[in-house]
Amino acid sequence: MTTDKPYRPNVGIALFNAAGLVLIGHRFRDDGPEIILPGLEWQMPQGGIDADEDPRDAVMRELWEETGITHADHLSESQWLTYEFPPYDGPSSHRLARFRGQRQKWFALRFTGRDDEIDPLAIRNGQPAEFDAWRWERLDRVADLVVPFRRAVYGHVATAFAAFAKAA
Repeated sequence: MTTDKPYRPNVGIALFNAAGLVLIGHRFRDDGPEIILPGLEWQMPQGGIDADEDPRDAVMRELWEETGITHADHLSESQWLTYEFPPYDGPSSHRLARFRGQRQKWFALRFTGRDDEIDPLAIRNGQPAEFDAWRWERLDRVADLVVPFRRAVYGHVATAFAAFAKAA
């Protein structure tokens, strides 16, 4: 992977329910270098930080855009973490093609709403849906469900936020 490209600023969301499980979404399509692989289509919500946007604002915007959730409380946040995109042979005009990977700040949030608030298929802020299904999962299992290039970051998130993976 070329190192002359920058990392894309990004937030990741570990949304815990009252039972200590995290929300994961089932990705149903590739998005340029953000590929999915058979059997590894699940991930926690994440998304880009807009220019001059505070990461705490970005995390709530991304949570809403990807899931419809507006009821969540801040618990903690990680240090900045990075991962590299896999090799990408698609068009150079793709919005992610100019990045080498993502530089992420992960947030632990406590879901304070109801499950019927969760709707990953709606289009919000003109952003197409990324997930076609969702479920609650144990935090320590999520790294086994994601594409390999994200696993180290997910392992770090699982360790950093382990205290929240208990019933509230």
